[in-house]
Amino acid sequence: EVQLQASGGGLVQAGGSLRLSCQASGFAFDDYAIGWFRQAPGKEREGVSYISLSDGDTDYADSVKGRFTISSDNAKNTVYLQMSSLKPEDTAVYYCAAAVEGDYNPWNEGDMDYWGKGTQVTVSS
Repeated sequence: EVQLQASGGGLVQAGGSLRLSCQASGFAFDDYAIGWFRQAPGKEREGVSYISLSDGDTDYADSVKGRFTISSDNAKNTVYLQMSSLKPEDTAVYYCAAAVEGDYNPWNEGDMDYWGKGTQVTVSS
């Protein structure tokens, strides 16, 4: 059974940090890319960052560049999203998703093969 388990969300003051984790199981981890998406109240879900688990390639949305860092521990089948200098506008439910490497757009949630349940991140001003 494929599972993606996101965790690490919480309440933090503006300027603070959080580290999200995405624990994967049930598929060949190294053959996939993992993306983080978020959905704020009243807004559409948007891509935040992704990492290719085969070659380590990463990318970030402009809104989080320089503040968020994505990384993976392939031995633990886990992807992390280190979030620093958090802003109130980062408040959202954060989801991790997996897409098989190949012809996919990591920013298109329709191209993701598996999704985890979200974890709430709330940044107070």
